[in-house]
Amino acid sequence: MTSAPTEGSAETVRPYRIDIPQSDLDDLHTRLDRTRWPDDLSATGWAYGVPADYLRDLVHHWRHSYDWRAAEAELNEWPQFTTVIDGSTVHFAHVRSPEPDATPLIVTHGWPGSIAEFLDIVGPLTDPAAHGGDPADAFHVVVPSIPGFGLSGPPADTGWDVGRIARAWDELMRRLGYERFGAQGGDWGSAISRALGRVCPDRVVGVHLNLVMGAQATHEPTEEELAALTPEERERTLESWRRWSAWSRDGIGYAILHSTRPQTLAYALTDSPVGQLAWIVEKFQEWTDSERYPEEAVDRDRLLTNVMLYWLTGTAGSAARIYYENARSQAGRAARPTEPSTVPTAVAVFPAEISIPLRRNAERTDTIVRWTELDRGGHFAALEEPELLVEDVRAFFRQLREKA
Repeated sequence: MTSAPTEGSAETVRPYRIDIPQSDLDDLHTRLDRTRWPDDLSATGWAYGVPADYLRDLVHHWRHSYDWRAAEAELNEWPQFTTVIDGSTVHFAHVRSPEPDATPLIVTHGWPGSIAEFLDIVGPLTDPAAHGGDPADAFHVVVPSIPGFGLSGPPADTGWDVGRIARAWDELMRRLGYERFGAQGGDWGSAISRALGRVCPDRVVGVHLNLVMGAQATHEPTEEELAALTPEERERTLESWRRWSAWSRDGIGYAILHSTRPQTLAYALTDSPVGQLAWIVEKFQEWTDSERYPEEAVDRDRLLTNVMLYWLTGTAGSAARIYYENARSQAGRAARPTEPSTVPTAVAVFPAEISIPLRRNAERTDTIVRWTELDRGGHFAALEEPELLVEDVRAFFRQLREKA
């Protein structure tokens, strides 16, 4: 690893520790106590959005039982840093493995996620021997906050689309002294990891994804198309289309708002913690492997820690801008090329994911060398099924090492 840049240089990497002022927590509590609640059609469940009886209970827990200081201390167990890349601050955790030959790995969250998603996987990835694994499967893990999200704060300018973020990650890994490294991500982290493999294919040894947007069936298959498939492929294609069609009809509203009017939304979410909570928890209910409540799949306090990283940093609006930027940029469109990436890519398919990917579609844009279909889990894989995700990441990079 190269020596750290000197203090004051353009590439300075500064130590960082989360230390939220008590006044910010007091303000949150006051706002929660003074929540102005809307009316609610209690018999409709989640059909109209987050039901009030559920949200009132969650807010009561947030106000009276949730312990931010405990969550803050847990996050601060990671060595954290900030650096300025391309004019904007990037916050990241950098957890080195005790194994000197560990593979560097950059792990990227998405929306409405944060670095808190990875609290249960960084330990097993960096120190597998301490978690019942093989020391040869160790990683040096870098966990950045996407510009606009959480502790990275709002970007200094516009244009932070997927391609620009990928170039920033390339620079971040260079600053940390890593010449060759792997990438992992879901949601926007998937798009960024895929773009990273195209930005610097000579440096990325492999890309592991738990979401492949664009690989689902995006149109209703014709009889001719179905006839060319095996019975198993036909059923998977039809289910892929059914799920994508349902999401496009009923689940896309948030993305349209993010990609068209993120600033207008920001006023509501930055002023109301309950509004911020509802905006996020709805997606945890819809996208996790759960029946009625997201806590069936994700620990309630983990969910609230994730929300706190939006609320305490006031980044609801700036986090939404990635949708706006990517929808309008040439670089964003370039992140969805028709020619396959040359970087070996693995896909872990969790059954309750937003969309069901089709391998034949994924192979049009990515060099797929590993495809794993799991029996449980959803969109927030690192939170829902950390052991399954860790094992698949280990197995993929072990596969690459054995072929090297």
